[in-house]
Amino acid sequence: MKPDDPLLKILACPLDKGPLHLLPARSGRQEALYNPRLRRRYPVVDGIPQLLPSSGEQVPDDEHEALLKRMAP
Repeated sequence: MKPDDPLLKILACPLDKGPLHLLPARSGRQEALYNPRLRRRYPVVDGIPQLLPSSGEQVPDDEHEALLKRMAP
């Protein structure tokens, strides 16, 4: 996915229905969508977001802080 992909505007977290933020692939991690409110990361596999509640993973506090810094404009 690209940061300007129009699909990102309509994708929502399956748990709280809020917006998600794109995390580009980096440091051995695949591309993902992130919900900072619930601290949940959803993988993007072959360009397809995996947005089932069971597909998401909880992010630890230290990683959450690092992701917030990456997302800041």
